[in-house]
Amino acid sequence: MSKRDCYDVLGVAKGADKKEIKKAYRSLANKYHPDKNPDNPEALEKFKELAEAYEILSSDEKREAYDRFGHEGVNGQQGYGGGGGAGGFSDIFGDVFGDIFGGGGGGGQSRTRRGSDLRYTLELDLEQAVWGCDEKIRIPSLVNCKTCDGSGAKKGTKPVTCQTCQGQGQVRVSQGFFSVQQTCPHCHGAGQVISDPCNDCHGQGRTQEYKTLSVKIPAGVDTGDRIRLSGEGEAGAQGGPSGDLFVQVSVKPHNIFERDGANLYCEVPISFTTAALGGDIDVPTLDGRVRLKVTAECQTGKLFRLRNKGVKPVRGGPVGDLICKVVIETPVHLTARQKELFTELAESMGEGTNHSPKQKSWFDGVKRFFDDIKK
Repeated sequence: MSKRDCYDVLGVAKGADKKEIKKAYRSLANKYHPDKNPDNPEALEKFKELAEAYEILSSDEKREAYDRFGHEGVNGQQGYGGGGGAGGFSDIFGDVFGDIFGGGGGGGQSRTRRGSDLRYTLELDLEQAVWGCDEKIRIPSLVNCKTCDGSGAKKGTKPVTCQTCQGQGQVRVSQGFFSVQQTCPHCHGAGQVISDPCNDCHGQGRTQEYKTLSVKIPAGVDTGDRIRLSGEGEAGAQGGPSGDLFVQVSVKPHNIFERDGANLYCEVPISFTTAALGGDIDVPTLDGRVRLKVTAECQTGKLFRLRNKGVKPVRGGPVGDLICKVVIETPVHLTARQKELFTELAESMGEGTNHSPKQKSWFDGVKRFFDDIKK
């Protein structure tokens, strides 16, 4: 085994805890792993050295012996299932190495790979989201090459078994106690090689195309909802199954309504006269106008609820409501006569009366505030 200091090999301090040691090993093992450095004996030796150092420092018993006696203290404990309590090299693979590279277990690697999933953001008007619709989308995607039917081989030929791994997709590297199964560097895990690649896809088995799809949008969807189209993602490599397409819904802001779950909200401006005397006004909804009765002496901010004029949620449940917030609009561009009438009205109402209860209570509160300060 290597005689270099184990702490130096992993680049950690002698007081490092197990978490720091494991993190350092993960990072360096990923860098020097044989899969990433094919035909590089220096990387292989470095990887072996890292594994030896981690096996010692990850075991409380071996680390204690190493700290006291150096490499001589652990020479008798190296190897598969070494004595005393740390497991062996196989435990390292199960705990750390397998997390990074998918494990070192036996068995050939699948020759086919599932295609990647795709995501498409679809913008909808509020009305489309509430009532549902059918939309057509055009997306770029990798599809099976029509010339070679996804095999990657020139028409009239076919892939042949890889002689390096004998079709297993993986090879085993062994030296002394060290034995690891890795992806075949020749076929890159496919188990087959293409000696005469297709001219159209250059051996990839896939080409990029735009395709148009019809998407049925169910009623009641909202921003963030996803619609899954199975098999409409990218085609898989080596004839593997296609991935899925996820259509992400994004509802555009509306000029009148604001949605919150199943309810809709809107502001309704009313005249000064209607607010004071009451009356009926037309209020828009998503399925037409309705008459709303405004009570006399209505104040800005008062809410009126129109039952079942909201949204029926896509996942079920009762239809929401339309909640209208009244906003009193101050008259503008008054004529001289109108100004006179308003002046007469103000004089007739006088000050300190009960015509403006909120104003009176507000001023009373201000007066109490300043009186408290003076005290």
